[in-house]
Amino acid sequence: MVKVVNLSQKRKLSMTKSARAIALETLIRVFRDGSYSNISLNNNLRGSRLSQTDRNFATRLVYGTIQYKIYLEYQLKGLVKTKLKEPYLKPLLLMSAYQIIFLDKVPNRATLNEANKLAKQFGGRHSSGFRIANGVLHALIRRGTILPDKIDSVKYLSVKASVPEWLVNYIITNWGEKRAASILSSINTPAKNSVRLSTLSDQKQTIAELKKLNFAPQDSKLASNELILSHGGVSTTPPFKEGKLTIQDEAASLVVEAFDFSGDEKVLDACSAPGGKTTQIAEYLPHGQVTALDIHEKKLRLVRQNANRMHVANRVVTKAMDARKVDQYFSGQQFAKILVDAPCSGLGLLRRKPEIRYTKSMKDLLNLQKIQLDILDHVSKILEENGELIYSTCTFAVEEDEKVVEIFLKNHPKFELRPFKLAKIESKTGMLKILPDSYGSDGFFIAKFVVRG
Repeated sequence: MVKVVNLSQKRKLSMTKSARAIALETLIRVFRDGSYSNISLNNNLRGSRLSQTDRNFATRLVYGTIQYKIYLEYQLKGLVKTKLKEPYLKPLLLMSAYQIIFLDKVPNRATLNEANKLAKQFGGRHSSGFRIANGVLHALIRRGTILPDKIDSVKYLSVKASVPEWLVNYIITNWGEKRAASILSSINTPAKNSVRLSTLSDQKQTIAELKKLNFAPQDSKLASNELILSHGGVSTTPPFKEGKLTIQDEAASLVVEAFDFSGDEKVLDACSAPGGKTTQIAEYLPHGQVTALDIHEKKLRLVRQNANRMHVANRVVTKAMDARKVDQYFSGQQFAKILVDAPCSGLGLLRRKPEIRYTKSMKDLLNLQKIQLDILDHVSKILEENGELIYSTCTFAVEEDEKVVEIFLKNHPKFELRPFKLAKIESKTGMLKILPDSYGSDGFFIAKFVVRG
């Protein structure tokens, strides 16, 4: 007889899962199905009854295991003596190895006990996972960690930083071995909890509120109106809900600062979702308007939500459109400022989105370059004379950054780079590259073009 479990029973079962069970379930989906870690984890946490401490633990297990996947696989390689047929088993071993190696406050005994429980829970009564996990993890504890010989610097750095060899090679080729080691080390440090203060609010009052809420805000060394908080969770607080601040990386906030606003312009944000830069632009336009585009209407809802929360909805217009078709819809040169925060490989976000390192290839960089140039070509046709065009990416790939600028200028002789000075940093060339180890921020690239009058 088949046992029928109704929806309410299923919901109750999901809410009783442990932090490790939720982390393992998430990792299975990420490794097996290619799911986005943040979406899968959030979906799993949403149906749970975990305390905030346990939610934080599950989050750390997921992101830590993904971040150090290559390193952890190297630790297990000589210890796994059989093919891991069951889909839960490799993620379980990786997650358990992560705890043993990186989480000093978690006793090995607890990790082993919980791994055994999870093997029984996910594998069933007749699974061999319990025996395999037990043997492999005990062997890892006895042997300790290992690394390749430093003579092969690419292999060594690849395993140590848990970054694919092609990307290690790429970084060494462009910035040298010493800088490569620094960059690779930096992407495995925790991302800062950075927020941008609204310029429309009383910033001193907001800072005082954050201090009362024990966020210990500190000024950013890179960007104005940016604060570094001691911990996360600010999105549940009154200052966030009231639109006094938004979550935005320091380097990302520099993009909008590169414009010279007068306050009454018509501005185009060609690739706007989720709207962080759109709302930042709108704050500078008391008598102007920003038109925010995205190819997906669903994503534009996020832009509108952010605009409402940040009290700039009356300055923002949204339109679902492929940025490569703007010149077909908008006639003539009607925008004084255009931002192209282009779709890119996201290599500058490796600290925040660790799975990116495993899903991108050199081919992706070249394919994205074509899209980026296509967008720039079309938006350039609707920019006013003496107008400003900012091109930005959250990647450090030369093919998507400097090479795009070079090709664009060659194909558009009326455009030229314009140096720009920000509150705490400047570009004398009209281009600014921020590598992940420069300020401990996301990696970012900004180029400022102007049309010759």
